[in-house]
Amino acid sequence: MAPVRGAKKRKRPEKPVPAPAPRLPLPPLPGGSDWWGVFYRRVAGHSSFPREYQTIESVLRMSRKTFDYICSLVKKDLTTKTYGFRNFRFGDKTILDVEDQVTVALMRLTTGESLQNIGAWFSMNHSAISNITWRFIESMEERAICHLKWPSAEEMATIKARFEKIYGLPNCCGAIDTTHILMCSSNQPNSKVWLDNENKNSMVLQAVVDTDMRFRDIVSGWPGSMDDSCILRTSGLYRLCEKGVRLDGQMQLPGGSAVREYIVGDSSYPLLPWLMTPYQGQGLPAAKAEFNKRHTAATKVVQIALATLKGRWRVIQGELWRPDKHRLPRIIFVCCLITNIIIDMEGTPSKEMLVSGNHDQGYKQQFSNVADDNAVKQRDDLSQHVTDGE
Repeated sequence: MAPVRGAKKRKRPEKPVPAPAPRLPLPPLPGGSDWWGVFYRRVAGHSSFPREYQTIESVLRMSRKTFDYICSLVKKDLTTKTYGFRNFRFGDKTILDVEDQVTVALMRLTTGESLQNIGAWFSMNHSAISNITWRFIESMEERAICHLKWPSAEEMATIKARFEKIYGLPNCCGAIDTTHILMCSSNQPNSKVWLDNENKNSMVLQAVVDTDMRFRDIVSGWPGSMDDSCILRTSGLYRLCEKGVRLDGQMQLPGGSAVREYIVGDSSYPLLPWLMTPYQGQGLPAAKAEFNKRHTAATKVVQIALATLKGRWRVIQGELWRPDKHRLPRIIFVCCLITNIIIDMEGTPSKEMLVSGNHDQGYKQQFSNVADDNAVKQRDDLSQHVTDGE
């Protein structure tokens, strides 16, 4: 039957439009309504923001007390000349508070994420992230320098007592080692000087730590082509110790021998009166084997400290993409500096916070055959002393 002209066509029933999928709620607001809670709400909604970062401790790896202290140190520097960030909006603000700026810088250092990723979290241009991070580093170098220094006489007495109590090494003042900070290869002039023995481009960090894994002396900036012994001899530590300005205190052992203050280091270092290295070779006599056992235990302090440093500050953990070789030593220095602040504020790191394992994965043990005659006698006296104490 033909349809009647002018009759209205029957409308087909509309398909129901599915309701939009509910957006997953953000994790509970941490910290109540204080700064961290408000800050977290701003950045946690970004799809690339790691969900495990729900507390200030989880992302910055420090307590709120330590974070507030760091903010107090740099507040004056980071709240002046803020005009450079007026064009970058962060939530409902046009200028970042000091807490926001410190968090930006610390997240760059702790996560090792690219400037682009961190910029996305903060809705900021990556160049602004770089500028904020560098201003923070410059401020910390000046304002927090007191947290990385050679021990005073009173502090040294405590350090020596702890080394003797824990490891049985009298008059020991610290442990020394080096680690390589890897860098991406470059075609720039003189780039081969950064090529180390393992055919990697790297910068070396030399560090002396105490029993609390606090950094007491560091040297960074030397290229990976230099070995441990060479870096030591170019350091201020070496010059001061050779002149007797550091590690010059004497201790009388029960047997009558005098032992100079010293630090312990592995076989890559020369044996010096102020730097005790282990005996080399197999089938050592009991006294020398016992000394090596205690020596190895003591040097693990610096090895764990360097592994934990790289684990905490992931910006220096992997292979850096063509870093500014003039700025990188300062970044390394500030990472060591803040590590000390955390120890000063929160105490010796717990086992859960420490990173074990090889801090220089892929690098072979170096060896030095240099031995000072006085150092040989002192090491023999120490080995006899630890054996007699058994």
